[in-house]
Amino acid sequence: MTDRYAVVGNPIAHSRSPRIHALFAEQTGEDIRYEALLAPKDDFAGTVRAFREAGGRGLNVTVPFKQEAWLMATVRGEAAERAGAVNTLSFLDNDLIRGDNTDGIGLLRDLNRNHGVDLGGRRVLVLGAGGAVRGILQPLLAAGPATVVIANRTADRAVALAADFADLGAITGGGLDALDALPGFDVIINGTAAGLTGEVPPIPARALVPGGVCYDMVYDDKPTAFVEWGLARGAGLALDGLGMLVEQAAESFYIWRGQRPDTAPVIASLRQG
Repeated sequence: MTDRYAVVGNPIAHSRSPRIHALFAEQTGEDIRYEALLAPKDDFAGTVRAFREAGGRGLNVTVPFKQEAWLMATVRGEAAERAGAVNTLSFLDNDLIRGDNTDGIGLLRDLNRNHGVDLGGRRVLVLGAGGAVRGILQPLLAAGPATVVIANRTADRAVALAADFADLGAITGGGLDALDALPGFDVIINGTAAGLTGEVPPIPARALVPGGVCYDMVYDDKPTAFVEWGLARGAGLALDGLGMLVEQAAESFYIWRGQRPDTAPVIASLRQG
């Protein structure tokens, strides 16, 4: 029998997840159907319950419901527990719901496996202090960077977020204006959505060391504003988040099906349009 999965969010029509998981299923021979679900912003829980009662086996969760998914999960993986956000729900026996967060794994695998970027001993700057950033910090710190600095327009949010993860490694937080006084960074990760509106957080050009890496967690059909910012300032690599999207989806697929798909041809297919 075909097993049902879906991605749930609001909005959701733009999601590439159905195509990604269809390619995974074709590659691995898994008998699944994967769709996109639009949930009312005031009834995420009802949408999840209805999908499960109709035979659904699991859900990917996107904005704005990752915190609500965390609350619905009766058991959680370590990364999800620390992040306070869930992007993968698995429906288990005895009415249990497992919540996982694969965003950080997706980011690290794209950087390391797909682009050869080792974060060990590197100075890393993360822009933004919202849910997207919270979801990547535990795996990011596990990669062993020399330091992670979170910079945000509202400094207090960055300071508080860094404090939440300080037991995992060298991490500090502050305002964007404090970057002028800091040495340059080997890797800058943009965890804001500013790039989709043609904006870049106001950071000094010297924040990026010559030949450093810029990574935008969002993606678009054309280079994002942050990717263009990096290229204009001598980045050795300037990447968008399409690879992260596919890699985090592959980890969700593995959680559900026990099969780890080859992500390279899927990324290539999406790049072709």
